[in-house]
Amino acid sequence: MDALTLLHQFSTADLAAAGYTLAGSALLGWAIEKPDLPRPSVSQILAHYRRDWMREFVTRQPRIFDATILDGLRQGITFYASSCLLALGAGLALLADTSPLQGLAMSFELHSDPALLIKAKILFVLGFVVNAFLKFVWSHRLFGYCSVLMASVPNDPDHPRAHDRAARAAEVNITAARNYNRGLRAVYCALGALGWLAGPWVMFLTMTATFATLIRREFASQSRAAIVARLSEDS
Repeated sequence: MDALTLLHQFSTADLAAAGYTLAGSALLGWAIEKPDLPRPSVSQILAHYRRDWMREFVTRQPRIFDATILDGLRQGITFYASSCLLALGAGLALLADTSPLQGLAMSFELHSDPALLIKAKILFVLGFVVNAFLKFVWSHRLFGYCSVLMASVPNDPDHPRAHDRAARAAEVNITAARNYNRGLRAVYCALGALGWLAGPWVMFLTMTATFATLIRREFASQSRAAIVARLSEDS
C-alpha cells in the first residue's frame, strides 16, 4: 500500500485533527520563542535572567554554585531523554502488534480502525517523541559547551576577555534552554496526540487542552507574574 492509498484511509476529521496538531504546535512554538511580543513568554523572560547569571558569574567566588546549577539542568535533560527512549521502545513494540489497542478500542466502542491505520497514528505520536529526544540530546550537549565556556571566563573581572566570554556563555546557555523547551513541548504534544487513538474528535479535545496548558504556563501563570515582577524591580 503506497502513501496515497494510506492517506485515503483517513477520514476528513482525521486529517483535520492531524493538521490542527501540527499547525498549532508550530504556531505556539513561534509565539513562545518570539522575543518582541507585547506579552513575552516565560522562556523569553528567563533569557534575560540567564544573561544576568553570566554577568554575575564573572565576579562570583567561588563558582561551585554555578557548576551545581548546570549539573542539575543536565541531569533533568538526561531524565527526559531516557524517558523518550523508553516511550520510543514501547511505541515500536506496539507497531509490531496493534491487537491490544484494537481490542481496547472495540471494547469501548471507540472506533474500528484497521491495523495499518492504527500504526500510522502511532507513528504520528512517535514523531513527536523522536523530535523531543533529539532536542534533549542537543540541549544536553549545548549545556556542556556552556560549561566549557564558563570555565574559560577569567577570574579577574578587569580581564579584557572576561565579559565577552561570559556573554558568549550566556548565548549558548539560552540556546540550550530553547532546545530543552522545544523538547518539553514535543513531549506535551505527544501526550495530546495519543487522543487520536480514541478518534479524531478526542484528539481535538486533548490537543486543545495541551495548547491551553502550554499557553497558560508560558503567558498567564503565577510563576510568570512573579518572574516579571522581580524583573521590573531589578530594572
